[in-house]
Amino acid sequence: MDGLNDSLVSEFVLLGLSTSQGTKVFLMLTFSLLYLGIILGNLFIVILVIADSHLQSPMYFLLANLSFNDVWVSSTTIPKMILDLSNEYKIISFQGCMTQICFIHIMGGVEMVLLIAMAFDRYTAICKPLHYLNIMSPKRCVSFVVTGWVTGVIHAMSQFAFVINLPFCGPNKVDSFYCDFPRIIKLACTEGAKFEFIVAANSGFMIMGTFFLLILSYIFILVTVWKRSSGDLSKAFVTLSAHITVVVLFFTPCMFLYVWPFPTSSIDKYLFIADFAVTPALNPVIYTLRNKDIKIAIQRLSKHGHYDRFC
Repeated sequence: MDGLNDSLVSEFVLLGLSTSQGTKVFLMLTFSLLYLGIILGNLFIVILVIADSHLQSPMYFLLANLSFNDVWVSSTTIPKMILDLSNEYKIISFQGCMTQICFIHIMGGVEMVLLIAMAFDRYTAICKPLHYLNIMSPKRCVSFVVTGWVTGVIHAMSQFAFVINLPFCGPNKVDSFYCDFPRIIKLACTEGAKFEFIVAANSGFMIMGTFFLLILSYIFILVTVWKRSSGDLSKAFVTLSAHITVVVLFFTPCMFLYVWPFPTSSIDKYLFIADFAVTPALNPVIYTLRNKDIKIAIQRLSKHGHYDRFC
């Protein structure tokens, strides 16, 4: 952390999303409601999976961890963004900016590993149903979660080690509502091309590698089902549709920023609203509406609560 002492910039100015007062009020109310929905929806899934004995399976264990991670993903940026929409000056300290970057990339790494684990879970359930419980053992499920956190920390720290030692001696305006490597690197008083390449090599490779791995797993599952069911893919599509929707929503903004880490417009900051607000808010809805077991568990919970009131 010696780089902190070498930097003359003690804070960054976040330019945010809008300069119109009317738009600011609309955005503040919208994101406040979205954030409330994210917290309540995702924590409800976590509590439901813990409380309902019928949901004690690998798939729901991974889903609960994904929901828990989504709470943290949104919490890294949305509360600050809501606060900034109500303030004329959107300031974040140098230490706060670096901390936000680290948490964003740690949570992003966890999310990617969890999505891979969930795809592997669906592959095992569909293609190897007789061996499902042996393959997706509790020990393996926990190892997926631990691997996610270890991967996230390594991924974040490997880039943070370069950025923290860059000299920041002049420009401090970030054209976004949050701090991140590509835009912060452009503010450094040094040639940033090699550091931008490091971001592309690290984040870009990780994002594209994970995305193509997931796509290949879906193709493999669909081909396997097609061969076994004489071309009837409807059941597989129903099973995979929720997961595919989440993957597309999560990875599309990431590709725009990290695969081509040279932001020349402000479009990417609007795209990243999907990752920080829209996707975490939609995940509970997607998995609830498309999952029969979750619906039944909610009914059991509501009936149990109704019964308790009259006892």
